[in-house]
Amino acid sequence: MTSTIQKLEFLLDTTVHYLNATPAAELERKPAPGKWSKKEIIGHLIDSAINNLQRFTEIQFQPKPYNIRRYSQDALVAVNDYQHADLQELIQCWLGLNRRILHLMRLQTPETLAFEILIGGDVTDLAFLMTDYVAHMEHHLEEFEEDKVKV
Repeated sequence: MTSTIQKLEFLLDTTVHYLNATPAAELERKPAPGKWSKKEIIGHLIDSAINNLQRFTEIQFQPKPYNIRRYSQDALVAVNDYQHADLQELIQCWLGLNRRILHLMRLQTPETLAFEILIGGDVTDLAFLMTDYVAHMEHHLEEFEEDKVKV
């Protein structure tokens, strides 16, 4: 879990720097109709953090295997109107949620990381879910560098 924690810390630090240094027009530009802007991607990552913070917390006390509930990604981005949200508000929300997630990651033991999780009929564990959360974030943030913003 140490490398996952370090990766998340790095992603948070570098992304905040990038967001603060990038002109608003670039963050709000949609690469194509139906695609998310960089600002909307941060909004999507806020939704991901909200849902995963709840998952990482609930698995500690819910019956196992813990059943992962899916969420409507596109609907959440649209309803929350991240495209028109204040950038600093988005950054602070995203950072705050991920600091809580980092705290939870640091609290895990080999026993809790082995807690079983059910995802769409497949059984995995909390360690996978936490690592996958960071990989999902990294995937979206790499699109910033490539300037190929996708959903």
